[in-house]
Amino acid sequence: MNHDFDIAAATYDVEFTKSNIGQAQRSQVYQYLDNLLTSSKNMQILELNCGTGEDALHMSQLNHQVVATDISSEMIRVCKEKYGNTSITFQQLDIRKITASTFDQKFDLIFSNFGGFNCLSKEELNTFFKLAPSLINEKGKLALVIMPKNTLWEQIYFSLKGEFKKAKRRRTDSFVLANVHGMNVKTWYFNPREINENSSNFKVSKTKPIGLWVPPSYLENSVLGKQPILAILKMMDRLFCWAFLSKYADHFYIELEKNNL
Repeated sequence: MNHDFDIAAATYDVEFTKSNIGQAQRSQVYQYLDNLLTSSKNMQILELNCGTGEDALHMSQLNHQVVATDISSEMIRVCKEKYGNTSITFQQLDIRKITASTFDQKFDLIFSNFGGFNCLSKEELNTFFKLAPSLINEKGKLALVIMPKNTLWEQIYFSLKGEFKKAKRRRTDSFVLANVHGMNVKTWYFNPREINENSSNFKVSKTKPIGLWVPPSYLENSVLGKQPILAILKMMDRLFCWAFLSKYADHFYIELEKNNL
């Protein structure tokens, strides 16, 4: 069965991965993720919602063993086409169908970038957090990049266009139909507090805003996605990276450690 993100696979790299904004936000994620990746050698990493494999390659190049998964068969096909000659294991997998016996190993890190977890409802998110301890080692961690509810860029951008309903669209406990390459995809938004409250088997060790000043990718073709403006916005993101600002950014990075009671 075709998945909504199959359509996005063909142009995802051009429209986001290699875009100025995409690269700027990814570099912010790596600023925090690489603290984990460089502190340990030969980690076993599970990536969920891997897209076209950019992050899997990055982690592999730092000498870690990566199992990269995505619900979209086309995303996985692109991954294999790009990086099939590496040690990365690519696998089509629906995060909602993972069980304790899905993998024949445990992982040191579970990573998911750029809103993959926003495709889960609150109930599905809770189910994952209950399952996750069985997938990771004693000192295992989760590193997730999630879209929050209070993103200032969306509120400002759509308000200036007079689209006040869209300006507030993230601030709901229900799903929103987000446009992904012409397809309406069910999307839920979560602030850091909600992740903390729903992950009782873990404790939050770090929360950082991603794209507080660097704008969302739909503004790539505006002046905000061009130099020198983008360079200034990147600098502002480096300066203003306090945890309490995370719910106002385009995404936020949250790092969780397994509770070993």
